[in-house]
Amino acid sequence: MERINFTAQKIIMKRFFYLLLILTCCIGYFSCTSSNKETVASQEDFLQVNGGKIWYKVRGGNGIPVLMLHGGPGFTSYYLTALADSIAKDRPVIIFDQLGCGRSDKITDTSLMNMQHHVDQVTALLQHLNIKEYDLYGHSFGTMLTMDFYLQHPENIRSVVLASPCIRTKTWVEDAAILMQSLPDSIRNTLEAMAKGAKTDSLQLATALTLYYNSFYNRKQPLSPYVDSSQHYQALNVYRHMWGPEEFVATGNLKDYDRTADLSKLKVPVLFTAGQFDAARPATVMYYQSLVPGSSFVEIKGAGHSTMTDNIDEDLRAIRQFWRSIKTKE
Repeated sequence: MERINFTAQKIIMKRFFYLLLILTCCIGYFSCTSSNKETVASQEDFLQVNGGKIWYKVRGGNGIPVLMLHGGPGFTSYYLTALADSIAKDRPVIIFDQLGCGRSDKITDTSLMNMQHHVDQVTALLQHLNIKEYDLYGHSFGTMLTMDFYLQHPENIRSVVLASPCIRTKTWVEDAAILMQSLPDSIRNTLEAMAKGAKTDSLQLATALTLYYNSFYNRKQPLSPYVDSSQHYQALNVYRHMWGPEEFVATGNLKDYDRTADLSKLKVPVLFTAGQFDAARPATVMYYQSLVPGSSFVEIKGAGHSTMTDNIDEDLRAIRQFWRSIKTKE
């Protein structure tokens, strides 16, 4: 009887040892895998920067976060909401309204309306959130901000998405002139007259502008509520000071902006995207892509400049596939 009890004890102890060993291995495995994933807490707040407070929102979770930079300048992040919400199902997303627009403080001081001040806002936000590694997404003017920010702070950026990019202002305006050739003569003549500063009939101009923006910017009608909100809360004073009166007329302090020669300095994986009918013409964007070794380009079918509202499914698929490809290489 004692022999049986002693044998049983040995069996029990052996099984306990094996269970303990398995448990230790599991704990070690999960701790190692989780250490490779940054945990970002959800939050929504305001951050004091030079000139006022910027509104930001973090959709938290596990994984490498993506910082999304909206267009404009001064167009607000509202129009990125649907895309950000979709991406946030997979990973943390950080988004903010640049100073002067949306939920951030309004400004009138023109000394704050320049690219360096926008770069400083991004720097301040990342430092405040203590983000160690992240992917950077920029759309439209946000790609200009992405380029300038990367050139100053390349550290900790894992990858870059340049969506409907403006890399050279003069090329953007030249492309607008090319796009106008596809519009009816009366519309094109009105837009060209306006661009030259000539007097135009207000009703004709309104009609021409509507057709231009519906053709190359927001093709999906009626407008998304998010685009409508961006238009309503945009900072026109910032836009006009930095860019100009309309998208095809650049008279602001960005009129000589050109980072074409700097594209080769991007040393991380880069994805370029553009809508089929984008103001950032696919042919131009493919040229930019050719200057970044190892980068890729995806054209979003049927979309204008607002790829994230004109064709969000294809836009999202392209971005997700790009990020998955980075994980595969790692």
